[in-house]
Amino acid sequence: MIVSGMDRPGITEALLESLDAIQLAHAISDMEQVIIHGHLILTLALEIDASSRSLALDALSACAQERGLEFRAQEGDHHAEPAESENPSVHITVMGQELTAGTLGKIAGIVREHGGNIERIFRIAHSPVTALELLVSSVGVDRIKKPLATLANQSPVDIGVQSGGLQRRAKKLVVLDVDSTLIQQEVIELLAAQANVEERVKEITSRAMNGELDFAQALTERVSLLEGLPAEVIDEVRKQITLTPGARTLVRTLKKLHHKVGIVSGGFIEVIKPIADELGIDFMAANRLEIIDGKLTGKVLGEIIDRAGKASALREFAVLADVDLTDTVAIGDGANDLDMIALAGLGVAFNAKPLVRESADTSVTTPYLDTVLYLLGIPRNEVAQ
Repeated sequence: MIVSGMDRPGITEALLESLDAIQLAHAISDMEQVIIHGHLILTLALEIDASSRSLALDALSACAQERGLEFRAQEGDHHAEPAESENPSVHITVMGQELTAGTLGKIAGIVREHGGNIERIFRIAHSPVTALELLVSSVGVDRIKKPLATLANQSPVDIGVQSGGLQRRAKKLVVLDVDSTLIQQEVIELLAAQANVEERVKEITSRAMNGELDFAQALTERVSLLEGLPAEVIDEVRKQITLTPGARTLVRTLKKLHHKVGIVSGGFIEVIKPIADELGIDFMAANRLEIIDGKLTGKVLGEIIDRAGKASALREFAVLADVDLTDTVAIGDGANDLDMIALAGLGVAFNAKPLVRESADTSVTTPYLDTVLYLLGIPRNEVAQ
């Protein structure tokens, strides 16, 4: 049976009480209720003998009519167990400023073409973007991830595809790149502006982030241009840094849910450590500038955190957090993030270069970092305020 109409308190209770009042032998084999913009849809599957069917339906119909609801009933085989799917359930998250019927129809078409079936669709967020989640059966992640990624790259929406089950809600380690991900600036460019070499450094940075230059080589070249700067400029640069919108909400929500958060940066620990301390970041890895007699020497101390270094940091953080790599999330935007994005259980390209978007499991093109939470199955009403 299906009951639908405008929702108000007490409808579900009244329907069940009316059914119980006729005192027939019956069992509820399935039940689901959803409210969409104040409109109730309730489905109820009853196991009841044929001789009692009419009495039960009359009672439910009368109860629904009294409350101005539409009532429909049909026979079905509720004894049969649903067939077990060869593949685990799949969660498809679709989000964007505007979700159109055309794009959603194409997603449904891809699911159908690959043998999947959409079991349920529900909204998990309406701000700062609209996000829907589709629960899909009878198809594996590997079969539909690539065609959906292709569609996302051609559409004004972001599409994430993940396996369902308990693992999706398991304890997580989320590791973020810093420059142009956690924060809106590139720290080395802010330092370069203090030395009047900003344009030269921006050019090298752009080539490195697009994968045209080895990151370690590019970093060494850029830092050399900072030689002679007084160490006090680090404090000035720190004042210019702004968090990406949603960054604070993302970290606060993850911490509230007992996940661990790490940052790994090709930038400099002298600049980002106060930010990490303020946010309560659990793990941190970044480069360190050499400072002698109160001035930058134009050199980096120790091993450079480059593309391979970021992946190594992810492994190290996972051990410290006692989290399997399959339960890690890596978020970044540049070529030096590719290894950790590939290594993580879920790799997210955040407003990233084309090379990174093509390589990541999913991409986010909205300017809000906390929308990553929707990819983890965390609806807006659970996001820390």
